[in-house]
This record gives sequence, C-alpha cells and structure tokens, in this order.
Amino acid sequence: MNTLNRALALAALTLATSVAADATQPTNSGAPVLGSTELSETHVTTQDGVSLYYKDWGPRDGQVVAFSHGWPLNSDSWESQMLFLASQGYRVVAHDRRGHGRSSQPWEGNDMNHYADDLAAVLEALELTDVTLVGFSTGGGEVARYIGRHGTDRVKKAVLVAAVPPLMLQTESNPDGLPIEVFDGLRQASLENRSQLYLDIASGPFFGYNRPGATPSQGLIQSFWVQGMQAGHKNTYDSIKAFSATDFRDDLKKFDVPTLVIHGGDDQIVLLDTSAWASAALIENAELIVYEGAPHGLADTHKERLNQDLLAFLRK
Repeated sequence: MNTLNRALALAALTLATSVAADATQPTNSGAPVLGSTELSETHVTTQDGVSLYYKDWGPRDGQVVAFSHGWPLNSDSWESQMLFLASQGYRVVAHDRRGHGRSSQPWEGNDMNHYADDLAAVLEALELTDVTLVGFSTGGGEVARYIGRHGTDRVKKAVLVAAVPPLMLQTESNPDGLPIEVFDGLRQASLENRSQLYLDIASGPFFGYNRPGATPSQGLIQSFWVQGMQAGHKNTYDSIKAFSATDFRDDLKKFDVPTLVIHGGDDQIVLLDTSAWASAALIENAELIVYEGAPHGLADTHKERLNQDLLAFLRK
C-alpha cells in the first residue's frame, strides 16, 4: 500500500473513531500586499519581488475568465478549459502560483494570503475587470481568500471546482474534517520522495485510477508528475498546510456574486460532503453540480462536461 493510500486509510479509521486533532489554522489577517507591480509579456512581478508566470489567451475584448490551479500543478492543468473557452470568444488568463511551474520559488509567503494577493496582482497588472474567477482544489481556496481579502469589485462571477473550502482539517469547530495525521503523512512522503508521491497520487486517487475497472492514462499521470516536479520543494511542502489548515468559512460568507460549485461524487482527495456541500451552504444562492462517480481530477477526466457547464454559467 503506497504512502497516500495509507494516509487515506488512516483518515477513514480516525474519523470512524472520532479522534480529535489539534492544529493552528492560518487566518485571514494582515493587510493585502499590493502596490506597484511590473508587467512583461509572460510575467507579473509582485511588490515583494515574486515573478509570476501567466498565460493570456483569446480575444482581448472578450469577457475575462481567470483560472487558479491546484496543488502541486500549474496553469497547464487548465489548458483544456482555456483552449475551449478562448475558441468561444472569451479572454482566458491563468498564472502559475508562486513556487509552482514557471514562477519564482520564494522561501517565504507560501500561504493563502500571499496566494490571494498574487492573484490580485495579476488582475491589477493586466487591468482586468468583470472577471469570472475559477478555482480548482487549492485554487478554489485562492479564489475564496481573494474575495475575502479584496472583495468583488473586479469580480463578476465565481466557480469552485473540487475546491478545498471551507476547511479540510479536522478541528474542534470542524469535527468532520480530515485528521492532521493525513497531512503529516503527505508532508513526510514529500520529504522522503516527492517524485514517487506525485506518481502515487496521479496513478491512484486523483484521477480515480485506483477504482475497479479504471483504465489509467499514462499521459495524464505523467503530466501531473511533470507539473509537480516543476514546482519548488519548499513551496509545495508549505502549501500542504495552506490548502489543508486554512479556514475559509468567513471568506465564503463574503461572496456576493453568482457562484457555481462543481464537485466529483467520487472525489477521494477533497471529500464531497465536507467541501462542496458545506461551501454551497455558506455562499448565498450558490448553485451546486455534482458529477456522479467523478474523481478529484475531473478537469481532465470529465473535461467535456466541465467545459459545457462553464460555458453555460458564463452565458447566464
């Protein structure tokens, strides 16, 4: 049994026996870090000197859709949705999170507040308004924290796809979350052999390839691995705390734009009941769509359906 499966098994056992976890949650505190930024054709440089790679596809006068990616991936993970929506006349923008992909790898600042401020820096540098924000997994947390810290002046709509909010970690106020041992297991596996960890995740629960009858795609497995290994070791290690222990409940209550929540019914990474259902309940008038039997990585395994659902939501 690989490291991730052992961690997931431990989670199920611990939840069944109601063992409590004690951890410190990062908060939505501190002033947003904005100010002057530098812009080139491929990178935005933030006020604290971090160089963020970005893609800007489609017609410049099109309605804007900005994508935030998952851990440990980068903006390439959105290429199916970006290509499709750009072909439909939308301007699509996605950046590599700090420490991931082609962005620089700062030692500090690998937390949700900085992630949200980096997204704000990209939107500001490109002078984007009336934006639909789309976040997958960790990127869903980035979108939530952006709205919590920066509001919706630039935002028209929001989409959370297999997203980590409201809170993954089991705490006193979140007893149905995953115990901290799960995330400690991920951290340990990352230190021991993060290359193997990424292969185990991709060839197992991320795409649902550990389910009976599944036909693994080596292309998708290798794409996940390549994107993961492009990211910085310290950055992806710190990001485990960022996506698991950040409490987004107050952020979600600040959503005041039309919001679509999409989640896989067989998501083994971010569990449906404690994420999508809970997020939809906290966001006023949110629409929830569950893809029955879909895994966490539904942006690839169910990309045609996701593309059409995004297009329909954008056209409303």
